[in-house]
Amino acid sequence: MRYSLVVFDWDGTVIDSTQSIVQAIQSACRDLGLAVPPAAQARWVIGLSLESALYKVVPTLTAEQLPEFIQRYKFHYFTRDPDLCLFDGMTTLFDELRDNGVMLAVATGKSRVGLNRVLEQKKLGHYFAATRTADETFSKPHPQMLNELMETLAVPAEETVMIGDTSHDILMAHNAGVESIAVTYGAHSLRELNESKPTRIVDDVTGLADLLQMHCKTNANQAFS
Repeated sequence: MRYSLVVFDWDGTVIDSTQSIVQAIQSACRDLGLAVPPAAQARWVIGLSLESALYKVVPTLTAEQLPEFIQRYKFHYFTRDPDLCLFDGMTTLFDELRDNGVMLAVATGKSRVGLNRVLEQKKLGHYFAATRTADETFSKPHPQMLNELMETLAVPAEETVMIGDTSHDILMAHNAGVESIAVTYGAHSLRELNESKPTRIVDDVTGLADLLQMHCKTNANQAFS
């Protein structure tokens, strides 16, 4: 299989934000006097749309409390936001893929405002041919984000791969009929990732780059630098 389109999840895959999201959920629960979920439970919902995630991880949350909860969640998340960093080697990987003619895209549980904010903040927007967020279409694991990206970029499913750190990403890939690469350094455990049956699994960005070097189409068949 030779990929011409590589689609990245964002939180926990590109940027090291898992702990910040978990702590923001837990802090918002404390602010509203709600039961605080354990970290493992909060990590599991990362990648879903925010509203879907909150109802799953905080089952006593009411519709009336939701706006205030989201406000408190965003407050706690944004206080940590300036310190969030990309995983080591990620920008180099983006450069290598783009310079060798591979199209890059993003399919994320973030909102459009949130994704645009971080792309501008980190100066990364120029890498991606297209992006989709959970507030624009269906949340993962529904395949719509991937389907829209493939249609927009005119790339068939057999030339597309989804990269993510959660079972939600891998199940979305299955539902869209594309291959997937699970990374083990993000939100979900190796057991959870294995149960979702990704095409391949890697443990770090170096392993991801090596794998993509073998499986991506490049201009004039040139190798990665």
